Amino acid sequence: MCGMELLLLPFRRVYRGLVWFANSPRTLIASYLLMIMVSGVIYARVEDKSAGDSVWWAIVTASTVGYGDISPTTWQGRTIAALLISTMVLLVIPLITAHFASRLIVDNDAFVHEEQEQLKADVRRMRVLLEELAARRGVVLPGPDRGDQVNGPGSAAPPLARPARSGRRPRRR
Repeated sequence: MCGMELLLLPFRRVYRGLVWFANSPRTLIASYLLMIMVSGVIYARVEDKSAGDSVWWAIVTASTVGYGDISPTTWQGRTIAALLISTMVLLVIPLITAHFASRLIVDNDAFVHEEQEQLKADVRRMRVLLEELAARRGVVLPGPDRGDQVNGPGSAAPPLARPARSGRRPRRR
């Protein structure tokens, strides 16, 4: 392992941990609740507040609402507040939002890998049959270098090879 790989190893492990963390809704919600409870308990000890007030403070602080009815007065309480806000706003809440948003965006009609491979094989067989039919009738088929490529994402055709009025309705004369 070279020096650079050794330096990047901790970051890769943190990244993998975040990916695991982000892909489990149970872990995300459990971590949110755990952060609220732990912060509330620490706040109760440091600020000498009741458990109910401390949990209320943790929820209000984590959501960044900050009503101001309960606020830390000691440096330890302020440090807990800063850590809770930073962790929730920069990590936990965005991961929860992203996870549920990704579940809403899933395209159930998208082809799976096996279906894509089957379609490719079918197109290859059709191409062979078309070439055989064209050869019997004496028709010359255009080759891939003659511009029969599809102009779209993943296409090998250069972007300037598209028709000038691509995507527009033809003009009326």
